[in-house]
Amino acid sequence: MPTFQSKKYVPKSLQNTIAARYRSQLSRHPFLLFGLPFIATMVAGSFFLTPAAALRYERHDRKVKMLNKDEELGLKQIKGRKVFDINEEYYRLAAKDLDDWDNKRVKRLKGEGDGVL
Repeated sequence: MPTFQSKKYVPKSLQNTIAARYRSQLSRHPFLLFGLPFIATMVAGSFFLTPAAALRYERHDRKVKMLNKDEELGLKQIKGRKVFDINEEYYRLAAKDLDDWDNKRVKRLKGEGDGVL
């Protein structure tokens, strides 16, 4: 006869509780009592969190909106900037004399190599 019993001692007060019945049934039906509620929680959470994520992106879209060309030009004029014209910039750069220039060395910082061997 073995010295210790193979069954665990469970007091009578804990044998008829819902937790004790669940624990005993869990070993027989693990997917039904653990896996299925877990998967159902994940799917339900996905459905409940989808509208919350949509609200987040809608709020962000309200803050950042596309401007049409007139509004964009109006904003540039309010800031006091000159409106950029590509043709004007091209002719301004074309009018410069690019053949008359001198190569000037930049003054180096103290301790920095000057690149001369």
